[in-house]
Amino acid sequence: MTQSLVQIISGLSCGMLLYLLAPGMTLGFGLLRIINLAHGSYYLLGGYIGIEVAQATGSFWLALVASGAAMALLGLLMWWSLLKRYISNELAMVLLTFGFLLLLGDLALWRFGGAPLTIPAPPPFDGPVSIGEVRFPSYRLVLIAAGGLVALFLWWLIERTRVGMLVRATVNDAQMVEGLGVNVPRVMAAVFTLSAGLAGMAGVLGGPLIGVVPCGDVLVVLFAILVLIFGGLGSVGGALVAALCVGLLDIAGRTLFPEFSLFAIFAPMALVLVLRPSGLLGRA
Repeated sequence: MTQSLVQIISGLSCGMLLYLLAPGMTLGFGLLRIINLAHGSYYLLGGYIGIEVAQATGSFWLALVASGAAMALLGLLMWWSLLKRYISNELAMVLLTFGFLLLLGDLALWRFGGAPLTIPAPPPFDGPVSIGEVRFPSYRLVLIAAGGLVALFLWWLIERTRVGMLVRATVNDAQMVEGLGVNVPRVMAAVFTLSAGLAGMAGVLGGPLIGVVPCGDVLVVLFAILVLIFGGLGSVGGALVAALCVGLLDIAGRTLFPEFSLFAIFAPMALVLVLRPSGLLGRA
């Protein structure tokens, strides 16, 4: 029973880390139809910046804020300089952001090398906790709490604020909203900036658990797209449910049948998409 509880907590923490990545894709692609394959680069660079700041200052939380701010600024610069010109050209946006993914990945490899790096967990969460007779990293509980706070914040932002109302209205009819005097490009830029900042913070939060590794940006994009499709386009709640399902299925697959661990993730996703093509909580 104790071992099962530990595995469940491990799955929830992995799922919450995935969820910290997924909102950026959900907000960008699911709501505004912005195809940004460079989203994984924000995660990777955010982790590396977090390592630099943590080593210079000794503060994990300052590294978290600095990475989020740096990636939000990078996302804003990418949007205003390049991406907004191709908002109606999906193919050009895919090629452009994929090029950024490769370019930023190579720059990170040149600057930080090819060895995996880690970020020390912040005290007092850098030690274990006892669950029965099992010693368990307390930082996993921090990830679960962080994912819950982000989910609550995004729900409040999208559903209960004027900014969220403008975002939802822009998705439904951008021309009408612009005719009412709303600066639609500014709304889209704000959403894109927020998604980039969340990805940068996720790079720091994932550092003590899985580290920062070269080519991790590609894997991040794949899993973020998986969660996006599984949960449903444009559904922040669906992204949360899908991320938790993927995290739990991944831990269960690695524990019960390691040779087919990926099958444990993709087979249920395929079944869900057959029965409900719009995803778990997506709109038909």
